[in-house]
Amino acid sequence: MAKTKPGKKDLDSYTIKGTNKVVRPGDCVLMRPSDTDKLPYVALVEKIEADHRNNVKVRVRWYYRPEESIGGRRQFHGAKELFLSDHHDMQSAHTIEGKCTVHSFKNYSKLENVGAEDYFCRFEYKASTGGFTPDRVAVYCKCEMPYNPDDLMVQCEGCKDWFHPSCMGMTIEEAKKLDHFLCSDCSSEDDAKRSMNVFLVSPSLEAKVETKRRKR
Repeated sequence: MAKTKPGKKDLDSYTIKGTNKVVRPGDCVLMRPSDTDKLPYVALVEKIEADHRNNVKVRVRWYYRPEESIGGRRQFHGAKELFLSDHHDMQSAHTIEGKCTVHSFKNYSKLENVGAEDYFCRFEYKASTGGFTPDRVAVYCKCEMPYNPDDLMVQCEGCKDWFHPSCMGMTIEEAKKLDHFLCSDCSSEDDAKRSMNVFLVSPSLEAKVETKRRKR
């Protein structure tokens, strides 16, 4: 078991300043950026400790937003999507603004109402290389893109694949009124087996990559 450094003690919890919200290791929090024009950072709290002057710090593992990753935001990324990175830091607990919930992709997709503090994560992200785990995901529709939970999709009763209404020449309003749906392949009785497609998530490893360090 790792020992706490002299003069420091581990804490079970921390109450966010000016609130009654209690943060414990394992919780996800919103942290104040140095640039007030930016959105708050999202982090997973791994450890809370206080020094002999009772200054409280938290060891965090950062979540990255798609636009903060080397590959940037892509079409299939959801508005509330985050990547759990391998980037760790010690931060003052005073920079914690609030708590949030980072759902699994499956649980987020089942939410009836997505609140301001709801996010989801389906990838782990290696900040130094831009690599993702998993690095491939299933694709859907004839546009062959991964699922974006913000976009309405309809399921074909024949092949069981999912399709964007716009790719099928429908409006969202028309898709919502459907009782049954067959894609163009199934409606034309095309029974040819569809190959399993995957989408490469990580950017090209041939590109020159620089580690991006955040300034706090």
